[in-house]
Amino acid sequence: MTITFADLTTMRIGGPVGQLHVATSTPHAIELLKSADAAEDPLLVMGGGSNLVVGDVGWHGTVVKMESAEFEIDGDRLTAAAGIEWDQVVRAAVAEGLAGIEALSGIPGSVGGTPVQNVGAYGTLTSDVLESLSVYDRQTGLVERWLPEQCGFGSHRQSVFKHSDRWVVLDVTLRLRRSTQSNPITFPAITDRLGISVGGTAPLAEVREAIIAQRREKRMVLDPDDHDTWSVGSFFINPVLAEVPKRASECPSQPDIKGTKLHAAWLIRHSGFQPGYGVDWGNGTVALSSRHPLAVTNRGGATTADVMKFAAHIRDGVAARFDIRLNPECDLIHCSY
Repeated sequence: MTITFADLTTMRIGGPVGQLHVATSTPHAIELLKSADAAEDPLLVMGGGSNLVVGDVGWHGTVVKMESAEFEIDGDRLTAAAGIEWDQVVRAAVAEGLAGIEALSGIPGSVGGTPVQNVGAYGTLTSDVLESLSVYDRQTGLVERWLPEQCGFGSHRQSVFKHSDRWVVLDVTLRLRRSTQSNPITFPAITDRLGISVGGTAPLAEVREAIIAQRREKRMVLDPDDHDTWSVGSFFINPVLAEVPKRASECPSQPDIKGTKLHAAWLIRHSGFQPGYGVDWGNGTVALSSRHPLAVTNRGGATTADVMKFAAHIRDGVAARFDIRLNPECDLIHCSY
């Protein structure tokens, strides 16, 4: 039976996999990576497939899927291997009374992807709690321990891992805080659910429940029966501009080290693309989520080509309205728009 990326990714699209190897431990992952590089075989490393879109041609080399599962809590430090499901880590931290990542509840994908994207939600970023991480250097064949400042965090959703396949994340160590109370919560949608004031705190388990309820309402919690969740989450990244075009001056924004970060969801909505847009466009296999305009979703039977055509349609509409180009937040392999 041919394995395809539609079987391995949350958007459920993509062509055939050449040779699939599942890394069940960190030493096993290193062995597989070294073997593929020694054979000079094209290599693609993936985790849960929640941020990956592969073309309909697939990948004809080696795919190493990280399912390594080493896990340890030592005081206020939590170390997790790259292949562990991220939400499993959040769940364990909350149960252990470790505060700092409760706002990142319900985010799909694996641990290894969190520093790549500097994953963040509801005021918390991976870089806020990252103490160190282990990486395998494919160029030297060595395992190195990195500090956060080596990762190239800074501008929105950036890291050195996004721009090079030289380094593979093997594990991460998070420095958390021993407490049954959350970090201050500044998002009204969450504080309203908890019945607290903006900037207040709440028990970790209650915050986790509120975050997951909010994400589920936005169809951002994976559900195989809900096509709104057949996506990569936010398909488009919030653009960071040195200068904001006058026609986009009313767009919500935040300062960034490279300029001004604008809200892509606002730009999409105000370009005429409301949640649910697309069911009557093209062949109807791709549409925006009915709850979240940043999520491009597979309504069933979509190909990668269908998704790229639809994403280009949204991109071009935003460019025509605001003179701003939206770029993908997800990883595009053998495809583009």
